[in-house]
Amino acid sequence: MAIYLSLTNAIASLSLLVLAFALPITGRPATFLEDFRITWSDSHIRQIDGGKAIQLVLDRNSGCGFASKRQYLFGRVSMKIKLVPGDSAGTVTAFYMNSNTDSIRDELDFEFLGNRTGQPYTVQTNIYAHGKGDREQRVNLWFDPAADFHTYTILWNHRQIVFSVDDVPIRVYKNNEARGIPFPKFQSMGVYSTLWEADNWATRGGLEKIDWSKAPFYAYYKDFDIEGCPVPGPANCASNPSNWWEGTAYQVLSALEARKYRWVRINHMIYDYCTDKSRNPVTPPECAAGI
Repeated sequence: MAIYLSLTNAIASLSLLVLAFALPITGRPATFLEDFRITWSDSHIRQIDGGKAIQLVLDRNSGCGFASKRQYLFGRVSMKIKLVPGDSAGTVTAFYMNSNTDSIRDELDFEFLGNRTGQPYTVQTNIYAHGKGDREQRVNLWFDPAADFHTYTILWNHRQIVFSVDDVPIRVYKNNEARGIPFPKFQSMGVYSTLWEADNWATRGGLEKIDWSKAPFYAYYKDFDIEGCPVPGPANCASNPSNWWEGTAYQVLSALEARKYRWVRINHMIYDYCTDKSRNPVTPPECAAGI
């Protein structure tokens, strides 16, 4: 009996060890510095609550930024962010994934465009695939994103890319490679965020300039969550159909998600490159194929 129990325990321990090495990295690190590094102006990024949250600062001297220590190929990334309050015109708070390659860039962007006090906050999304971008869409948020933390998520699998705000999809980009439309799937991407001044374009096309008398400007982040295939990492991770983000439930929007998505597009979308005939006299093929 004792031999049987010892053998059973040994098999169980070995199984757990194999499982630990087979699984991709999953998230919610205990502290910011566990998964991220400061890339720009460390004096303007301050850790809060023992590193579980951070404050980004923008003033006349500098903005700031941070990035994940590793890159990932497919998965889900989310952060809770509280944006710059009050008169934030001319500021941009960005949360994005980037392949960090010069010529053939892949990138998935959230950019939060500052506003004059009392005006809605606009979030701009953009997608670069195989070096081609210029796929901007803009949505006015239906709440005050500076009053409290809200969750912003990028889901990326072989079938689609979904940008979500508090679990409400605001942008879907489907894999239409069969129609000759590029889709990012070969290059791993890091996770980045920055707070910076862009008053030449950010607010009303650059008409509203930053008011430095309101500086410094602050944005706050917490609950950093990365679940994906790290690169370098297990060679078969990204192609493993058993990864949860590749499951049937994540290959298309559910009926409820589709209703929420239509609600956002009908009521809160203010710009779509697909319908901008001044830029695209011919509708881009991914738009005709359905995003």
